[in-house]
Amino acid sequence: MTVLVGYVPSPEGEAALRAGIDEARLRGEKMLVVNTSRGDSYVDPRFAQEPDLAHVRADLAALGIEFDIRQVLGGGDAAEEIIDLAEQADVSLVVIGLRRRSAVGKLIMGSAAQRILLGTGCPVLAVKADS
Repeated sequence: MTVLVGYVPSPEGEAALRAGIDEARLRGEKMLVVNTSRGDSYVDPRFAQEPDLAHVRADLAALGIEFDIRQVLGGGDAAEEIIDLAEQADVSLVVIGLRRRSAVGKLIMGSAAQRILLGTGCPVLAVKADS
């Protein structure tokens, strides 16, 4: 089994990574770290660059956690990618980070987190970054 972590280089992504590490260690499972971008803009701050991924690799290797990192560029949106991977990769838990948004922002823009919560067939752990 695998703990899937939706990772973005942000405080919310780091919170998800830390919670995923805790869960993987508790369950004795490997981790699948997923970072995606639709690729429809020149700059996407949610798409991890090599220094971000090197940091993730170093942390997981130092902790002795078996892991895989997948970056998807030009696919669907992040929620679709995570839902699809959760079904394909024998995932026991999905971990995502939540950012603070107003109710109006969620209503107008929708929420990738909400789609993951509703569309994933396995448990989802949603965490917030420390204030």
